[in-house]
Amino acid sequence: MTSLVLNMLRARRGQAVTLALLALFAVAAAVAAPAFLQAVDRAVVAGQVATATPAERSLTVRATVNEQREPGGVPFADVGGALVALPGFTSVYAEEFPAIGIEPDPRVASRLTYRQGVCAHLTVVTGRCLAAAGEVVVGEQTAQRLHLAAGDLITLQFAVISTDPTRPIYVAEGDATPLTVAGTYRTPDPDGQYWGGHEYFRLDHTARPGEPVFTGAETIRTMSHGPSDVSIDATAGPGTITEATLDAVRRDLTGLDTRGEQLGRAVTLTTAIPQLLDRIDRSRDLARRSIPVGAAPLLLLAYAVIFIAADYGTEGRRPELAILALRGARWWTRWWLTIGESLVALLAGGLAGCVAGQLLVAAVVAWRFGDVGAPVLSLDALRWAPWALLGAVAAMLLAQRRHLVSGVVDLMRRVRAQLTGWRLLTAEILVGLLAVTATVQLFLTGGALSGVALAAPALVIIALALAAARAVVPLARVAGDRALRRGRLGAALAAYQLARRPGAQRLLLLLVAAVGVLGYAVTAADVAARDRDLAARIGTGAPRVLDVAPLTREQLLRAVRAADPDGAYAMAVASLPAGAPGEAPKLAVDATRLPAASTWLDEYGDLDADRVARLLRPQAPAPVVIGGQDVSVDVTVKGADADKPIGFSVVLSSVTGRGTVTVGFGVLHDGPYTFQQRSAVCADGCRVAGLHFTPDTTASGVKLTVVLRGLGSINPAAVAASGADLADTGRWRSTGATLTAAPDGLRVTLDAPDGLPHGAWVQAADVPAPLPVVSTAALPASADVAGLDGLPVEVHPVGRLTAVPRLGTHGTLVDLEYADRAATDAGEAKHPQVWLGPAAPPDVLDRLTAQGLVITGDARVAAARDRLAVQGPALAVWFHVLSGVLAVILGAGGLALVIAVDRRERLADLVALRAQGLSRRAAARTLLWTYPVLVATSGVLGLVTAMIAWRLTGWALPVFGEDLPGLPLPHWPGPALVPATWLLAVTLLTTVALAAGRPRTAATAS
Repeated sequence: MTSLVLNMLRARRGQAVTLALLALFAVAAAVAAPAFLQAVDRAVVAGQVATATPAERSLTVRATVNEQREPGGVPFADVGGALVALPGFTSVYAEEFPAIGIEPDPRVASRLTYRQGVCAHLTVVTGRCLAAAGEVVVGEQTAQRLHLAAGDLITLQFAVISTDPTRPIYVAEGDATPLTVAGTYRTPDPDGQYWGGHEYFRLDHTARPGEPVFTGAETIRTMSHGPSDVSIDATAGPGTITEATLDAVRRDLTGLDTRGEQLGRAVTLTTAIPQLLDRIDRSRDLARRSIPVGAAPLLLLAYAVIFIAADYGTEGRRPELAILALRGARWWTRWWLTIGESLVALLAGGLAGCVAGQLLVAAVVAWRFGDVGAPVLSLDALRWAPWALLGAVAAMLLAQRRHLVSGVVDLMRRVRAQLTGWRLLTAEILVGLLAVTATVQLFLTGGALSGVALAAPALVIIALALAAARAVVPLARVAGDRALRRGRLGAALAAYQLARRPGAQRLLLLLVAAVGVLGYAVTAADVAARDRDLAARIGTGAPRVLDVAPLTREQLLRAVRAADPDGAYAMAVASLPAGAPGEAPKLAVDATRLPAASTWLDEYGDLDADRVARLLRPQAPAPVVIGGQDVSVDVTVKGADADKPIGFSVVLSSVTGRGTVTVGFGVLHDGPYTFQQRSAVCADGCRVAGLHFTPDTTASGVKLTVVLRGLGSINPAAVAASGADLADTGRWRSTGATLTAAPDGLRVTLDAPDGLPHGAWVQAADVPAPLPVVSTAALPASADVAGLDGLPVEVHPVGRLTAVPRLGTHGTLVDLEYADRAATDAGEAKHPQVWLGPAAPPDVLDRLTAQGLVITGDARVAAARDRLAVQGPALAVWFHVLSGVLAVILGAGGLALVIAVDRRERLADLVALRAQGLSRRAAARTLLWTYPVLVATSGVLGLVTAMIAWRLTGWALPVFGEDLPGLPLPHWPGPALVPATWLLAVTLLTTVALAAGRPRTAATAS
């Protein structure tokens, strides 16, 4: 009997090959999902590591040691080196301490630093790098400022901060050491991996200089010094963090924490590698949820095609089965001869699919992901193959069951009865209920892809395809009746064939589902790509964004404006501190440059960048400026209480970017006073940021009256404000105090029964009040938000946006200069950045560096887009596209098979009709255009199905592998990609229909 089955295969080898190919596709789809997931896992790890920040690829061990004055212990280099001896990590040892001797300001000490291998990471400007003990290299800007050159002799000695809290200066505590300046340097990559997180290149507006004095290990060892800061930075090398080593790296980090605790000394371990590992895990998890969503409809479609192919294949053998039944063959003989041919073809195709699926995935991975080290063939990817093959066999048996149980009369019928029984209707209702259940679960769980929700898109597509197939039957009858009344016999016959033959309904179901799966997949890919592009552009804010080392807001503004005096391409940007819970994040921008520097999108709303800039920058009074470094303040104090002392200070901000200083005048006492103090920061003039009255924070019942009679400088002699200027209360604003006019100036009254924990401020009214803001939130006409100094500032919304650059759909924009004037501290900028527009020149970094900015990061829209493109959801969407392509190929195979099997019966019908007078032309049209019309109908319905399924379930597909701010993401695809792929799919199916249905007999002959 086996030989008989083999002869049957040989006789109908075309049909067997078709069924084997369909089984190949079914098993290949099941194998492709785990194989693709393996490749995605590797690609996610490689992509996340490649786009990780330096801190996410390294760890640092720090300690403060005093090995010179406390000898006998184990050197930190040995302890720390053993601690971070991780496989694949390279370590860099560093040691530093403060030293004085070349800085004229006693508040500033040089950062004398040894860093292993430093010369390889410096660009020598003059002289040479370190070669012997007793040598140092000095930063280029420091050398220019201190007039140092290669070959100069300097003296440095260890220093500590004075214990006098009123004079925070450095004092010597070690022997003076003569050193030679070997050369000067600049740093080509101050934010590079090598430098770790030590912030060596901060600007010198604080006590830490922006350019360390580098020296050798021997110099550090022999120089007399006290406690020094030592560290070891361990950096993961290429190939250290991979898909195969993730668990080992995690275990090593856990062991590091344990060993660090066991050392029993002040050792701290800092690393952001766990954040990288968590992001990788999340990205991989999202990919694991997304890929089954694409595999489910492909598998269901493959089984449907196998069902139709097996059914139609057996349909042509019904006379054979009738003879077997008529001759009384035993039931197992009938079963074997019925299913044996299909079973052998399925098994052969299934085995080939195990290999073909992996080869197909390997080709797609090589095309889209590059070399990620994924194996071409893997046994692990075959774990679902037996189940997929079993499903194919089950579909084949289900298709042939009716033929096996039919009687001889039914088997001899040439026209099969339509499947309109209750079983079919029940099955269709069940599919619809499952689709509704899965979709409802998606909405109730907020888009969680788990359980039956994983199959929601597949179930919705199949349910809609079933509904379309059932609706086409009556519509085809109506179309046939209408064509017949009009005398169009060819069209009428084609419509009646679609209405009468159950195979046509099944084929329409298959084609609608195939086109729907492709349309859904392409929509998912297109929307995801548009989402990533929008997220990159909004999240970046500008075509190019530079992070800069910490500096004051005034320094940031002046440096950027000096580098781009025309405002053609550069804009200073800083964040504002977080406010009350629920308060929208805030971004301060140099508003006049917003149109030139930002990427302003239509998604931001109806206001364009020029309009926003004008709204944020109305006219404001000029600031109060003191013209010289010798600050003079005239006051008259009344009501001072010795038991409740109140301090007085003036916060000044250099108008030339030299920094900010708080000039303290001590505790106020009754009487007229003229306070004078020199501040070098104000040599070229200072803006008065505020006058601060600071009572004891625990005191209650604060009462004091101060008349401000004069404000200016004595060298050069210049009056910033006096008399009538001061008495004009409209020129001043206050927090915690009441302002009134006095005959000789401005009266400041403090009356706080409950005390003033934050003190009282008096500031010039040199900003619009309230401060104008543009926000995505519905702010009241007057509201308080946290200002640049963290204190509440009154704001007034002057415009409403849908989204704002970098902050997304929940954010507020304010002008940086006005917000800085409104602040009480004139302090350090939070997250300082420089946004660069498309007109930025090639040498823009040099221009900004020349103004004293230290660039620590350089982000571009393309880089942000690339970072998002290597995350799990972005990689997984390519499996959806692969599934869509395979679905159309399956549909084309099923279409060809159905047409080939159906041709004989249709030809016989047409021969009979020709004998009754049907014209040759009508017969040819009936034979040729029946299935192309079916394809066109299926194409339209398939596209509609895809869009409905996408609307119901597409929102739940993950797009990003990291947390991003709210974004106005598009939910629908663009106007080009989906129509183009739909047209290609319909063209392919139409070509198959025309080629398979072309007349080949005399049925159309005259």
